[in-house]
Amino acid sequence: MVSHHQLAAAARIGMLTRERDTASACTQALHELGRALPLDAATLLAIDPITGTHVQVAGIGYSAVASQSLAAEFVSTPWYSNVVRQPLPPSIAEDCEDDGQRFRDGWFYAERIRPAGFRDGLTGALRHEGRLVGMVTLSTSGPDVYDTEARHLLASVLPALGALADPTAHTGDPHDLPADAGANLVTADGVIDLPGRDTAAVLDDGEFGRLVRAFADSGGLRLRVLWPVGGRGWCRVALRRCTTGSTLVRHAVLVSEVPVELPYGLSPRELEVLTRAARGQTNQAIAQALFLSPRTVHSHIEHLLRKTGCASRAEATALAVRDGVLRPTPEDLEHFVERMPAG
Repeated sequence: MVSHHQLAAAARIGMLTRERDTASACTQALHELGRALPLDAATLLAIDPITGTHVQVAGIGYSAVASQSLAAEFVSTPWYSNVVRQPLPPSIAEDCEDDGQRFRDGWFYAERIRPAGFRDGLTGALRHEGRLVGMVTLSTSGPDVYDTEARHLLASVLPALGALADPTAHTGDPHDLPADAGANLVTADGVIDLPGRDTAAVLDDGEFGRLVRAFADSGGLRLRVLWPVGGRGWCRVALRRCTTGSTLVRHAVLVSEVPVELPYGLSPRELEVLTRAARGQTNQAIAQALFLSPRTVHSHIEHLLRKTGCASRAEATALAVRDGVLRPTPEDLEHFVERMPAG
């Protein structure tokens, strides 16, 4: 029968899914498992959304060699397929593969697990929002420790562990991201889809890709811009650096977009002029950069002041920076990126 302290540990693991710093939450979850089940070692592995490989996000008790073997070699064994299919986490002592061979009789146990001093273990597949996102393995030096009750207890916390291990679990739903926003994570290695989100169409634009790379290199926390999307209109786009969550996506850039009309009835050219004015360029400099006459730039400034209801150029540029009414180039970012306040 499940004890009171086991139920309490399971509840605490569930509460850890609310934490934004999932790296420390994953480690804490393994320690909570140690209060609920006998274990001498445990590892929590996540599937890297770019490479598809398993990566340890938290571990206790295993040597570096054993941890690496579980992440790199175990997933290639028939036993791993057995783990993924089983509704209950299989144990070393009790479960068999399809051919009737027990895990304890296989090469991985003989060459990797037994030499490390472990005689029993449990492995559970982790899923989140219907996707396989990783696995958890517990080991103990005692034989025949994990009975059916232990397997059911581990199964009860697998959904919470899946939410913790999923690298994308907390990155696509910050409090100010609209429910209908398209969004992706962008890393140095590629683009990651987010569950429940449409792909951000701006990522098909090579020029926007340069903007994302420049933002990633800038050290900034957030940037809000307006961007044209393939002749289909405009989007309000936000770039946000991920500073919490899984280490697999830490410092990735979250790109989100929502279709909009250009605010204040601005034309694309007026938005371009406003952006350059906001970065401090004079009318003469704007004219040279956009191949316009100074008189034309002056007219654009007058029009955008009237449309925005601003009394001065300074007020209009302050509005542009404050509300993200900007269409910047990568070279403009130092003027517009939001950074951590000093001190």
